[in-house]
Amino acid sequence: MPEAQPALPDRPTAATAQRAVENPSAIHAQWRPRANPWLIAMTVALAAFMEVLDTSIANVALPHIAGSLGASTDQGTWVLTSYLVSNAIVLPLGGWASNLMGRRNFFVFCITIFTIASFLCGAAPTLPILLVCRVLQGAGGGGLQPMAQAIMADSFEPHKRGQAFALYGLVAVLAPSIGPTLGGWITDNYTWRWIFFINIPVGFLAFFLVTRLVEDPPWIKPDPSRIRQMDYVGLSFLTIAMGGMQIMLDKGEENDWFASDFIRFFAVLFVVGMIGLVIWEWNHKRPLINLKLFRFRNFAVCCFLMMLVGGVLNANTVLQPLFLQQLLGYTATTAGLALTAGGIALVVVMPLAGYATSKMSARTLTAIGFALFVFTFRFAADISSLTMSFGQASFLRVVQMIPIPFCFISITNAAYIGMPREESNQVAGLINFARNIGGSILIALTNAQVTSRSLWHQQHLQSSMTPLSPGYQQHLSTLSGFLGNSFGGANGTGLALASIYNQLNQQAQMQGYQDVYMELSWMSVVLILSAFLLSKNRPGQGAGGGAAMH
Repeated sequence: MPEAQPALPDRPTAATAQRAVENPSAIHAQWRPRANPWLIAMTVALAAFMEVLDTSIANVALPHIAGSLGASTDQGTWVLTSYLVSNAIVLPLGGWASNLMGRRNFFVFCITIFTIASFLCGAAPTLPILLVCRVLQGAGGGGLQPMAQAIMADSFEPHKRGQAFALYGLVAVLAPSIGPTLGGWITDNYTWRWIFFINIPVGFLAFFLVTRLVEDPPWIKPDPSRIRQMDYVGLSFLTIAMGGMQIMLDKGEENDWFASDFIRFFAVLFVVGMIGLVIWEWNHKRPLINLKLFRFRNFAVCCFLMMLVGGVLNANTVLQPLFLQQLLGYTATTAGLALTAGGIALVVVMPLAGYATSKMSARTLTAIGFALFVFTFRFAADISSLTMSFGQASFLRVVQMIPIPFCFISITNAAYIGMPREESNQVAGLINFARNIGGSILIALTNAQVTSRSLWHQQHLQSSMTPLSPGYQQHLSTLSGFLGNSFGGANGTGLALASIYNQLNQQAQMQGYQDVYMELSWMSVVLILSAFLLSKNRPGQGAGGGAAMH
């Protein structure tokens, strides 16, 4: 009987087509990809991993790049900034591009652009050419993260989606953690050009797998006519806003923030561009970015929380390697090895957190994650010292990794609850956009705060270094005598003062890091309360239905 052998969604019959016309939502609900969803998830995660890795792999190679191309270190930092600006502009455009050419085609296009640009970056003979290629690479990479997430969301049933997002979370968190280590090892043992060339075989493999495994669901219907209706005004506002923000954040500390006309100019660009973007896109009939999705209260809360999670996550990832290298004298490779145990912990905890999404509500898991962050940062403040051992640094990294999956997966999963399935591309683009903005902001703020608090402690410690301080005078006298015996009495006092000043600076920097960790712990207390702004969903609940729009 026909009822006993229904046609599969990917092999439609005339009857199926007729039912699709009469009730398309029913066909959409039944759609499943032909390939195993886990194969699809691993394929798109491979491409996303390649892109996320490139946001951090070049950091430690900047002096080598600048020296090789005859540029200053300050000029070399544009290698990072140019990529981040281009990436931030393209990141929220995935929904529009998917409607233009289809999601799979857009994903393959981004892989192709990213891979070609990676080769061009590695072969660049001058810094200006390298910067142009990095802009191209950032544009190609900007579509990979959100599209990978959207493909995962549509390939899995709602109650299994949390486990898929665990794999995506592993990519988003692990890649920036190992990027500096891998970049340092490649640069030390080969040449900086290979940090770009290694993307080429990965890009070819991702291209091959995506073209054979990934397919678009029926509700994604490419419309090439959209290219003629391109929202150029919206794109201009987005470019101005994201360019202004990234340059302001990346160059702020270097140029003394708002004391610099350069930084104030880009701050104004960011504010004007963002206001113009919101007003224009909200009122445009066919916007690049569907900002009206923020009328769904739960989605708006998820974006807000993900922005904070992105900030905490990136601050967590940046602070410890800097501490190990600046104060304990670790090389980039050794600092990376100290962080390896955290990666192993993440591999273990991510699937557990993904499974937990089918058993506990998103807001409960998110609150648990933020509560763990409170403990994590307080522990980091207590254990961070100038005598911290390699083992202690490794254990600290394990502790730092444990809270991340609970926040990241639950919020990502909750963002799709109650949202129309045809908006999954826009949802993915905006949630990743929020995470990246939060990361950029908090990296800049925490770095600036470490510097500020270190200077405060330096001044405080210096106030006690006076001739009236018996402890200081005794230490100076002892050290002067010891160094005088080795380098001559005339040099002893000068060398002793230099040594004490160096110790003072290290102590002040250490206390600066401790202060920032404590500030992040108090911020996490506020985040626990913010988690309860989320709707109390049923575990495993997925897209569709009516989310609150007020």
